[in-house]
Amino acid sequence: MRKIYLDNLKWITVVLVVLYHVIYMYNGIEVYGIAGPFYPVQYQDLFQYIVYPWFMLLLFVVSGMSARFYLNSHSHREFIRTRTRRYLVPSTLGLLTFGWVLGYYNMQFSDAFSTMGNVPKPVMYLIMAVSGTGHLWYIQVLWILSIVLVLFRIIEKERIYEKCSKTPVWVMIAFVLPIWGAAQILNTPIISVYRFGIYGTGFMLGYLVFSHDEVMERLSKWWLPLTIAGILCCIGFCIVFWRKPYAEHVVLDTLLCNIYAWIGTIAILAFMKKWGDFKNPFTVFMTRESWGLYLFHYLPLAMCTYYLEKYFPGTPAILCYVAVTISAFGGGILLYEIISRIPVLRWLLCGIGGKKHVSGKLSRTQKVT
Repeated sequence: MRKIYLDNLKWITVVLVVLYHVIYMYNGIEVYGIAGPFYPVQYQDLFQYIVYPWFMLLLFVVSGMSARFYLNSHSHREFIRTRTRRYLVPSTLGLLTFGWVLGYYNMQFSDAFSTMGNVPKPVMYLIMAVSGTGHLWYIQVLWILSIVLVLFRIIEKERIYEKCSKTPVWVMIAFVLPIWGAAQILNTPIISVYRFGIYGTGFMLGYLVFSHDEVMERLSKWWLPLTIAGILCCIGFCIVFWRKPYAEHVVLDTLLCNIYAWIGTIAILAFMKKWGDFKNPFTVFMTRESWGLYLFHYLPLAMCTYYLEKYFPGTPAILCYVAVTISAFGGGILLYEIISRIPVLRWLLCGIGGKKHVSGKLSRTQKVT
């Protein structure tokens, strides 16, 4: 059966990711690959501090849960095949096919072309393709974790999984300690988003613990105290680290950041399990479009920002935010609807298999797992 609350949680988190990137494009804290801030101090940047510690960790926990649900009715071979098509193909072959376009704009924002000299065009193309990785790091990491999960299942043989069904809430809260410890290890140098330690731990906790219905029922009863705790952690984190580089290890590795990240994650899981198990035409639409929105939102966002800066300098901040937000959501969904209907491209860029139509509409798997 579909977990409606998880479907809602996925698309809501994707919306937060898009809004985060809109704010990020004009932020005054992290400076790489952006248009730059409007003012020396921007209080809208606070949004980044509110969501950044937990929203990707939450996605990895949910992805671990979704992996378990899929493996309940599919073989390891099917799991690897679908995950390879879904995650690895768009984040590798897709970059070579289309990702270089985003890479071009990212390099424009960074003024990288001025330092490239007479780089041969084939090399320049590869550099642009790699520069277009951007938010696709998530599915690259997710593919690696999926392969590791299969190896783990072959060894584990359900022994640990069955015991995890009895996990009490206090132990779920105490997982903050291994989360903090994992945040210190398996981090790639320079590029801080590839945090295999903490994201791998979140993924495995999602698979082993939170995929149990009885665990989620137990957790949902604590939604109110966990929500209050999450809000208090958020306030404390924002006060302590305001104007500090929230996306760097000087902040990410701290105990306070990881407490907030984990309490925020399980609080949202508890809240959505309690109150998010509903659907209507809008939630169904967002569930269907969330995968494509995640894949394609950043290109129209970057293009809109670039051309606003180039041809309309001095545009008021509020108009820039509105224009870029509309471009990110509208452009991302439009690109997905177009590309997902084009043979070959739909496989390369969206990870979608054979072409099928239901009632005149394209049928496709929409889950961000």
